[in-house]
Amino acid sequence: MAIAENYDEVLQGKYPAKEHARKVAKWIIDKGGDKNGTIYLEAQKQKLQEDNDSEAPFRQRRYFFYLSGCELPDSYLTYEIATDKLTLFVPPVEPDEVIWSGLPMSPKEAKAKYDIDECKTTKEVNPHLASETESARSTIYAIQEQVSDDITFLSYNEKEFSLLKPAIEYSRVTKSDYEIALIRKANVISTTAHVNVMKAAAKAKNECELEAVFLKSCVERNAKNQAYHSIVAAGENGATLHYVHNADTIKNQNLLLLDAGCEVDCYASDITRTFPIKGDFTTESLAIYNIVLDMQKQCIDALKAGVLWDSIHELAHKIAIKGLLDLGILKGDAQAIFKARTSVAFFPHGLGHYLGMDTHDTGGNANYADKDSMFRYLRVRGTLPARSVITVEPGIYFCRFIIEPYLKDAEQSKFIDEKVLEKYWSVGGVRIEDNILIVEGGVENLTPTPKEVDEIVKLVKEG
Repeated sequence: MAIAENYDEVLQGKYPAKEHARKVAKWIIDKGGDKNGTIYLEAQKQKLQEDNDSEAPFRQRRYFFYLSGCELPDSYLTYEIATDKLTLFVPPVEPDEVIWSGLPMSPKEAKAKYDIDECKTTKEVNPHLASETESARSTIYAIQEQVSDDITFLSYNEKEFSLLKPAIEYSRVTKSDYEIALIRKANVISTTAHVNVMKAAAKAKNECELEAVFLKSCVERNAKNQAYHSIVAAGENGATLHYVHNADTIKNQNLLLLDAGCEVDCYASDITRTFPIKGDFTTESLAIYNIVLDMQKQCIDALKAGVLWDSIHELAHKIAIKGLLDLGILKGDAQAIFKARTSVAFFPHGLGHYLGMDTHDTGGNANYADKDSMFRYLRVRGTLPARSVITVEPGIYFCRFIIEPYLKDAEQSKFIDEKVLEKYWSVGGVRIEDNILIVEGGVENLTPTPKEVDEIVKLVKEG
């Protein structure tokens, strides 16, 4: 059986907060940290809208959630490394609040729900911190900008604010079965939403309509939060990498690029599909689609634990160059084009990124100061460990703002045939994105969304 394949069965258990706490503590100790120290984290505060008495949308702090699995605002936690004790602090009963919002979760209910050793109310946070034993209070590990003004660490000999954040960020790269199950479930729900958009596309008059179809499909499956703002881009709008307007009229554009994914219990999906709005590709859009699909398939096939992600990104560019040469958009020697980085004009972003509690998840070691244009926006650098989840999202785009400077550069323009290029501007952009679990010796594709040409054409035409 694949890892966490039966996600519903896996999700009957508890979010593995203790496992995560131990993992983070080990990272700290391996970096020379105090094996008798205490980890301290705070949940996000519930805030009001500015100039308004309504609550702002709540998004839990991922650092806190990783060690608690708790979605409650205004909460706290401690993890005593030496005794392996994880304590959660939840808001107490406030009568004035109960009138409006009902009873909050009690400490007893929280202890039953979460993978913790003890639960107290938030009124006990400072007394708890002050009462730690001498051996346990040597060092307090916290994230400095996430410590409330009323919290005191006076009983601790050392206050360490630099290790906890990277410890959690790097620990998050490799996933437990439970985390993989959440991502798999998010992918299944998002797949239904993508398919529903494909079926609705032919009759849509506006990008807004299709965004609404996607959102409805997620919300009615109890995935009420989106992992990120959807990209619903018709025609040349697809050439804008992070297009978020989603309000243009749909008339005669050929393709729709849909980059959208829901979130399940703080874990993201991130899926892109590009398909013909009325069900028929043009000659040009089909040619580009097939190149991108080939890029994605070959790159996925090349993945396994320990592979250098940078080299997979290079592979995507080499496949793109071959495809664009075959179409006549590029001309000249493939190796020379690769060396000149001309393909960056058509594929300017990185091949993918880690996925988890954040869409662009932590631990990727990106280098945005890289002078090499091919790698500047690559969000993950280095080798991929087993149990990491990464997106594979190659694309080819016809964005005038990006390509025209290449046409004005003598060293670059010699590799581009402007007359052939002219036929492709209307394609806009094509991107295909799946969420890939890295395992020893290969991968598992967590994204079951249709992407073969005959599959997506059939879905659109059947409506």
